[in-house]
Amino acid sequence: MSSATPPVPSTPPARRLPLAGVLRPGRPSEIWFKPALSVVAAIAPPAFILLALGRLDLVMYAMAGSLCALYAHNRPYAARARVLMWVVLGMLGGVAVALVSASLTGSAVVLVTVGALLAAAQRVLCEATRVGPPGNIVLAFVSSASLFAPQTLAQVPGHLALAATTGVWAWLVCMAPALVRPHGPERRATAAALKAAAAYADTGGTAEGHARARAAGYAAVRAAWQSLLSTGAPSRTRRALERLVVRAEVALAAPTDADAGRLRIWAGSLRGTGPVPRTGLPHPAADELLGVDAARPLWARLGPLTPLAVRAALGCALAGYASLALGIGRPYWALVTAASLYQANIALTWSRAVQRVVGNVVGVLVFLAVVPLAHLGPVALVLCCLAFSFGAEVLISRNYWLGSVCVTPMALLITEFAGYQEAKTLMAERVVDTVVGALVGFVAAVAVTNRRAGDRVERALTTADRAREHAARLLADPEPGPAALESARRGLAIALSDLRATADAAAGEWRQRALPQERVVLAEQSGHRTLAATARRQGLLPDRDPASETEDARP
Repeated sequence: MSSATPPVPSTPPARRLPLAGVLRPGRPSEIWFKPALSVVAAIAPPAFILLALGRLDLVMYAMAGSLCALYAHNRPYAARARVLMWVVLGMLGGVAVALVSASLTGSAVVLVTVGALLAAAQRVLCEATRVGPPGNIVLAFVSSASLFAPQTLAQVPGHLALAATTGVWAWLVCMAPALVRPHGPERRATAAALKAAAAYADTGGTAEGHARARAAGYAAVRAAWQSLLSTGAPSRTRRALERLVVRAEVALAAPTDADAGRLRIWAGSLRGTGPVPRTGLPHPAADELLGVDAARPLWARLGPLTPLAVRAALGCALAGYASLALGIGRPYWALVTAASLYQANIALTWSRAVQRVVGNVVGVLVFLAVVPLAHLGPVALVLCCLAFSFGAEVLISRNYWLGSVCVTPMALLITEFAGYQEAKTLMAERVVDTVVGALVGFVAAVAVTNRRAGDRVERALTTADRAREHAARLLADPEPGPAALESARRGLAIALSDLRATADAAAGEWRQRALPQERVVLAEQSGHRTLAATARRQGLLPDRDPASETEDARP
């Protein structure tokens, strides 16, 4: 009897662009209502104030700041305050460059070039800083639209001041829930890690879909650690949550020994503001090196993003130029479409292109249906925009194309704040720019090959092998220190998580050398066996006592 895995071919698989499942709706985000309500609360007061003042033409600048309310809802409030501050500053920087450029030149070619460079910079910075959804798309939309707004240099300070004011308002809206549930985000992140670990435990580590469940589990655990580490000074609640995340890690390392039911009970008990469950974790392991931060510095994360930056800059520029060549009056629509495509690899970029085109075409039809209502008056126009902004956040976490069905009519209606326009012309331009942006943007992505993907897989393999060997040496020691074991276990878990993410990203790239798929599978198998052995040596495997106790740690 052998447990060896059949060898995996190291030759490159046939590259096919997926269609099946690209438009299939998924589960909504657990916190879909937070960005949906926040963006409405951030947009509505400035919009109605400008309506009362008879200056709806300024709504575009007000929305630049208000749309910052879409960010950082998964972050603890201490971290959220910092992230939102940088998002607002980044938005203001992009808008400032756009408005100054628009006031200094009327050359559409120059403006498209500036927009493409801004979009590339925004994409890379959002990826490197892990700002999270909606990433660079909102920033690119705001800055690109500002490039083609009629502008004089004297108007720039006032427009920036309006955007900054609404940005501060968006910051306040997003921070307000801290008054009611100050530990809500980290409790949700911990609950997500426990649920993901339970889902993997259900597979026993061998059933169909176990590899996908394991990868999702490690991603959720890592997100939970990042959430807890960004809360500032440790508190009793944070310590209790850390113990729960350790339990999730242990369940991923030894799924056959995990109690999936108890993990789900713990996750459910984290709703609201009730006490944090007791885990029964031994004190030495609980107190040593919990939440070691393995995040790399920003400069180290920028290097691997070079192909993405080149793709974004080239694709956005070519899409804008193509739109100009066709005589379309709003080339920034094509530019933003291209900017929205670029994902971790070609396969994902293709999927996003299909979703974008389908969502925008359906959204144009929705615009046709609602435009008579929106033209009833300024109040109706504002209310329609608010409804679509809410709907976009409700749907976009289920599938990108569903969110685009609401984003597209909202973008078309925003152009009418300065005056009603011919609906058929707007619709035709939007469809053409969408198709042009998606086509040219995808061709640019294919043309710029990410040949470093294979090198990153090799480096991830080396890191994982070294982490496993280090843990194995400690296991061979008759009396390894608890801190050393904890550090080795967490280091190996992170290395294996990075290996899987790197291999998945590389597998979706085209025109590269064969990937060492067999070595990746074998490294994962041996690494997870070592993780399980380390967890057993630490005494971290959960007991089977169904009793549920609570820590004396309340938010």
